[in-house]
Amino acid sequence: MIKNPIIKGFNPDPCICRKNDDYYLAVSSFEWLPGIPIYHSKDLKNWELYTHVFTEKNNIDLKKLPSSKGIWAPCLTYCEQEDMFYVVYGVMNSMNARYFDVDNFLIKAKDIKGPWSEPVYLHSAGFDASLFHDDDGKKYIVSLEWETRKDYEKPGFISIVEYDPIKQEIIGYPKPLWRGGTDRGCIEAPHLTKHGDYYYIMCAEGGTGYNHCITMGRSKNVWGPYEKDPQNPIVTSAPNNSYERLDPDHLKPKYFNPHSILQKSGHGSYVNLPNGEVYLVHLCSRPFVPELRCTLGRETAIQKMKWTEDNWLRMYDGDNLAKMQVLEPDLPTVNLPTIPDFDDFDNDTLGNFYYAPRILPESFATTTARRGYVRLRGQESRTSLNKVSILARKLTSVYAKITTKMEFIPEVPQHSAGLILYYDNMNYINLRKYYSETLHQSAISIIQLENGTKTEYTDTRLAVDDVPIFFRLHIQGRKTWFEWSYDNITYTQIGKIFDTTKYSDEYCKYGEFTGTMVGITCADRLKHQQYADFDFLEYIADEDKPVD
Repeated sequence: MIKNPIIKGFNPDPCICRKNDDYYLAVSSFEWLPGIPIYHSKDLKNWELYTHVFTEKNNIDLKKLPSSKGIWAPCLTYCEQEDMFYVVYGVMNSMNARYFDVDNFLIKAKDIKGPWSEPVYLHSAGFDASLFHDDDGKKYIVSLEWETRKDYEKPGFISIVEYDPIKQEIIGYPKPLWRGGTDRGCIEAPHLTKHGDYYYIMCAEGGTGYNHCITMGRSKNVWGPYEKDPQNPIVTSAPNNSYERLDPDHLKPKYFNPHSILQKSGHGSYVNLPNGEVYLVHLCSRPFVPELRCTLGRETAIQKMKWTEDNWLRMYDGDNLAKMQVLEPDLPTVNLPTIPDFDDFDNDTLGNFYYAPRILPESFATTTARRGYVRLRGQESRTSLNKVSILARKLTSVYAKITTKMEFIPEVPQHSAGLILYYDNMNYINLRKYYSETLHQSAISIIQLENGTKTEYTDTRLAVDDVPIFFRLHIQGRKTWFEWSYDNITYTQIGKIFDTTKYSDEYCKYGEFTGTMVGITCADRLKHQQYADFDFLEYIADEDKPVD
């Protein structure tokens, strides 16, 4: 059996494709770089973080974008006729006044690891754009056009436009294609596919919250009209019917289903196996209950599907409720490398599982300046939308212990370094070492940002020696706290116990759609030169333990 989620933590909006016996899955990365993680599997059960699309300094510029903007919903496809991978992605620049200002681009590569072509600008007609390769060589772009006009049904509709691969531009203007297969509203995430004689439009509806679902329609003409699947939605966590066409809110907590562990199931794509089996990947969440806060963000799950005799796609068991346990495909089991729990930074390059907000980790972090350490050069404050030195990894369980050993000598109050739990630039907790003018020496203390309000816990201020120091972060369900030590044996708690649930889409006011990260950080708000050396980062998580 396959146990969901297959990719835990902040890994939303999955899009899957197959080349021969290899399966690749891309997810959204928003303001985090490297951008567009791509996972790889041979058996749809075991997955490895394989590569990223945006790994070079000049690939993409996300600096100064607000939290939860950046790279949305990449569409990864493989065109067998060309032996070519394609990625269509959107860069969300603003959601002010609900205009959703996005630019959509297309890139391609022979090898999934690149190099990728220069981006081709497609259009700014809505978000969640995806690419379809037709049998006759033609290509089409479908996306959600967000409605902004007064007295028009919101949030919008799915549009289609042909793409000319020779001229590398769309042909004409996008045209309305589909307004949804249910009345849940908030249609998004369109994927156009073909099976047999039919074209299929697969979408998410209900908002990317507790009324989320996957729906389908079909037509024998790519331009439509499309008929609704009479059993829509085909996958969801909230199986009851609802009318929400006029409500643009995406969370809709009133549709929480107490009988399902997986919540928010929707935004999916499917893949046909050579043996005729079909599997669909989709996003999901596992909230704290009753708070209904998803600290781990939106994760990736998988469901076994089947094509019916009348050519509709259904869950294998005939139901539409997303399952925690799924029958695995008839494929040989292939174990793949996993992300290590302990990183001693002995390699010349950083692990591919490290991320930074808006800039590449390599722009401030190096493992070659001092062998056996990662050196973080300090930059702006953790609240900045520009250049922030946070080397983080995704939180994959709400039961975790993160430990690091740091060497750092601050010289002025603008110097600080330490361990951080980070949701976005307005929500984090940071155990840091810094220079205290009050104590006239180095000290440690905790700073918290909660929806933009900063609290410096001066009562946690403690003078420390300029020697190696160990910091530890404990996450035990709803309770999160810090500890410190000189010897990595005897640890002392510092500060209060924080509420883990607050680091979530549902609580944070300035960001949404992402997930909680943990890692190490350094700041030099004076000259952007002072550095901290970290000997190791250990991440121990109980991923089998449920969120409760």
